[in-house]
Amino acid sequence: MKELLKLAWRNLWRNRKRTIITASSIFFAIFFAIGMRSFQLGTYDHMIRQIIESFSGYLQVQQVDYADDPIIDYAVNINPALMEALRADPNVAVAVPRITSFALASSGELSKGVLVTGIDPTEEAKLSNPAHRLVRYRLDKEDLEPLIAQGLLTKAVAEDITPLLPMVFTNKESLGLDLGFSESDSTLLNRLCQAVAVEGRHLTNDDTGALVSSKLADYLKLNVGDSLVLMGQGFEGSSAAGIFPIRGIVSMSAPDLDNKLIYLSLEAASTFYNLEDRVTSIAINLHNTKAMKATQARLAGLLTDPNLTVKNWETLNPSLKQQIQGDDKSGQVFLFVLYVIIFFGIFGTVQMMLSERQREFGMMVSIGMKRGMLAGVLTIEMLFLGLIGTLSGMLAALPFILLGHYHPLRLTGDLARMFMNYGFDPLMPMALLGDYFFNQAIIIFLMVLLASYLPVRSLLKLDPIKALHGH
Repeated sequence: MKELLKLAWRNLWRNRKRTIITASSIFFAIFFAIGMRSFQLGTYDHMIRQIIESFSGYLQVQQVDYADDPIIDYAVNINPALMEALRADPNVAVAVPRITSFALASSGELSKGVLVTGIDPTEEAKLSNPAHRLVRYRLDKEDLEPLIAQGLLTKAVAEDITPLLPMVFTNKESLGLDLGFSESDSTLLNRLCQAVAVEGRHLTNDDTGALVSSKLADYLKLNVGDSLVLMGQGFEGSSAAGIFPIRGIVSMSAPDLDNKLIYLSLEAASTFYNLEDRVTSIAINLHNTKAMKATQARLAGLLTDPNLTVKNWETLNPSLKQQIQGDDKSGQVFLFVLYVIIFFGIFGTVQMMLSERQREFGMMVSIGMKRGMLAGVLTIEMLFLGLIGTLSGMLAALPFILLGHYHPLRLTGDLARMFMNYGFDPLMPMALLGDYFFNQAIIIFLMVLLASYLPVRSLLKLDPIKALHGH
């Protein structure tokens, strides 16, 4: 066996150009298959994080009918013992109480239906973290000319960002990155930050103010310090009306939420809706999201009140699940088409390689080498080629995956607008290493073996006379 391995390895490098071409076809097959799947899965993960993990949570404890009819009358009392039991589960990363309902928000002559969310400002830092989302800097169209005149922006940058305005930033680093500032431009960046700074602060536990999402603030023409009027229906038909000063503006990563979200403190929301310490849900994030169903079953066993239930995000947000599943199926179809193209490309390369070596094979059979042994040597050669192409493709894809994960592709222009119209942040991150990374490699490697089957099998019927004459 050792001699066969040596012979196969030497055969590969007797014609380096042929070997490199064949291995390259496998290399690019692996590279593109892994890259495409990484983009696809990374985009799904980003969608889930920005909508589920960063706001609603993977699981929610709520009244049994609340999900089907989310009215404030389904608010319930949650005792401290249950909260402690939920947080004690080993897979629960955070569990926070929420009051969530709808209201009509108005400012001046403008009004809009909004999603009001009452939060515990301290506990909520572990889930949606509004303090981290506070808008610190804002660029409007009317800001461009003064900034250009002061030398803080170039005309080229201003033209690039005009279709995206207004733009908001939660930190100086993201502002500098999106506007193309380099490390040597730190002084200029600091001056720009001072020119477009936005004041604002997070809520306190007994705060009577509100945080408003950035696109909603744009629509209602609200700034920090302005007052917002909310009107709705409180618990058991009571009226709900109040005036709330704007403490800060928050930028939500999900555009759909950014168009309608208002944060109140849990105490202010309870007073507004006349709930008397009731909440509408407990939002829960998990350490291991793959164990979501098992965790859901464990937490359901902790509930002694028959009016309470535990629901997962797939039940609470079926449209997102269906959208991901539909896109995943279309992606799999496209990947299948890519596999078919790759297979015939590899098959054609292998067939060409064997055709070029017909005289060689005929000579080896003529001098006494058994056809089965020759087929075995060729199979080992293809295994070597498959390993070289597969491993090199995986290694080449690795840095691109890491770069695409930590520095995701940010879409611009019409494509970015399309993503935002569908309710998603215009980012395309790549998924980190997972099962998909090795699955693509295994699939391509098996395709190499399958593409080699028919040509290798033909060696068992090789006519050495015809092979020597090139027929």
